[in-house]
Amino acid sequence: MPRHDPEAPRRPSFGLSGTSHDEAEEAVDQLVEELQAGWDRRDAEISNRHLAADVLWGSPFGATVSGYDDLHAIHLRLKAEGRGGPTSRYEVVHVLAPAPGVAVAQVRRVALHAEGAADDAFPYATGSFSEMALYVLVRRGDGWWLLAGQNTPIRPTPQAALR
Repeated sequence: MPRHDPEAPRRPSFGLSGTSHDEAEEAVDQLVEELQAGWDRRDAEISNRHLAADVLWGSPFGATVSGYDDLHAIHLRLKAEGRGGPTSRYEVVHVLAPAPGVAVAQVRRVALHAEGAADDAFPYATGSFSEMALYVLVRRGDGWWLLAGQNTPIRPTPQAALR
């Protein structure tokens, strides 16, 4: 059992509830709908519709990108190449509202076989792969904008780890 350190500062919780959380959750749901539509149509214009001009991005391949124009050009190329697999399903895993007008979300993209089953293979750079993303959205005026994203590939769990 961990020992409590009486000298340690009290650990804060940042997640708001009520209207702030509901609005953040709705914004993430709308983003995921756009990501799904963009994936299904292989259309970066749809996927990137709500990326901020100064978006910060971490790719599943370890690259970092800043700025809409550079990221959009990459997404156009990747969609044209069919990277990530033939079909995918986006899933909201968790949403946190640390301040009014701010959403931090974990979103999973599950690569699917053409017939709709999850693809557990991991050809990574050349074929299908699933990934977990951490997104930061910020409200400006009446709209929500994706300010930052970090994608991490999901590797199949080795059978030895299950024992």
